[in-house]
Amino acid sequence: MSDLEPNPEESLCEASGRPGPRAEFFPAREVPLGGVRGVTVHRSLPQRDLPTVGAWCFLDQFGSGSEANPEGHDIDPHPHIGLQTVTWPLNGRIRHRDSVGSDVEIEPGQLNIMTSGRGIDHSEYRVAGHESGAGLQLWIALPGETAAIAPHFEQYRELPTFTLSEDGRAGVLGTVLIGTLGDVTSPATAYTPIVGAELRIQPHADVRLPLRPEFEHAVLVIEGELTVDTTVVAPGSLFYLGSDRSELRLHHTDGARLLLLGGEPFTEDLVMWWNFVARSHEEIEAARNDWENHNLARFPDIPGHTPDQRIPAPPLPPLHLTPRKRRY
Repeated sequence: MSDLEPNPEESLCEASGRPGPRAEFFPAREVPLGGVRGVTVHRSLPQRDLPTVGAWCFLDQFGSGSEANPEGHDIDPHPHIGLQTVTWPLNGRIRHRDSVGSDVEIEPGQLNIMTSGRGIDHSEYRVAGHESGAGLQLWIALPGETAAIAPHFEQYRELPTFTLSEDGRAGVLGTVLIGTLGDVTSPATAYTPIVGAELRIQPHADVRLPLRPEFEHAVLVIEGELTVDTTVVAPGSLFYLGSDRSELRLHHTDGARLLLLGGEPFTEDLVMWWNFVARSHEEIEAARNDWENHNLARFPDIPGHTPDQRIPAPPLPPLHLTPRKRRY
C-alpha cells in the first residue's frame, strides 16, 4: 500500500523542536486509492498541523475490500525514494515483490520493512485463498546522510514481545516493530531514533507504559476503546501526545489494540509528493522523470511484472510547494 492519490499535493514538512506534552486528536481522512475503483484508505499522517511524529511521516489504515471491490485490491509496481515503508498486516496475506529481487508473503504478526534509499519500486498483491487483507502502511523518513543509500528489503517473521503486569496478571501484551520501547529492541534496521509498537490492552487493565521523554509520541487505536491518561481514545483519530512524558497510563478498558509511534522530533525539512520523500522540489521532479522515462538504473523492472503494469506518476502541481508548518 502506498500513496496512490490521483492528484497528490506537494508539501513541505518543516523541522521542529520538542513540543512538550500535548493531548490532541487528528482525525483520519478518507483518501481514494488511485487506479482501484471504490477503494479508500484512512490516512492519519501527514496532517496539516502535524506532518511528522518523529521520523514517521505517513500512516494509512487499509481495509478488506469494498462494496465495489469486495475481493480487495492489488497494487501494481510503483516507486519510492527517501523513505522506509513499514507494512503491518492485521488480517489476510499479502505478496510483496520489489526491484531488488524480493518475493515474499506476509501475514499478521510479521513485518516487512523496505528501505528505498535512492530508488526502489515494488508491488503488493493479495494472495489467493486468503482474506483480502487489512493492515497498516507507514513510512519513515530517512535522514539526509542515508536518504540516497542503496535500496534493500527486510522481513521479520518473529519480533520481540513484552508484557506489562499488574497485580500478578498481564495488563499489556506488546510487540516492538522497530526501535526500542523500554528495554525491548526490534531487529529491524532504523536510521533515526524511533519506536513503533503494537499494544494489546487486556480487559480491565490499568498499567503505566514507560516512554522516552525526548521522543514525541502518538497513539492510533485499531480496535476497542481505552483511556490514555485522562482522555478516552477510540478508533478513527490519531491521538498526539507530544514530548516530555516519561510514562503513559492506559486504563479503564474492556480490551483494546493500538499502535504506538514515537521518535526524536525530525530535524530536517522534508518535501513529500506522491511516493517520494526528498529535500527539494527538484529532487521530486527528477525522481518522477526517472520513473516516467523508465530509467532502469534507478527503478529496475520487478521480476514477474511487465513494464506496462507500472503505475504512471500523476502530473506535478503547476507551482512550487507551499510550506506546511507544524503548529508546535
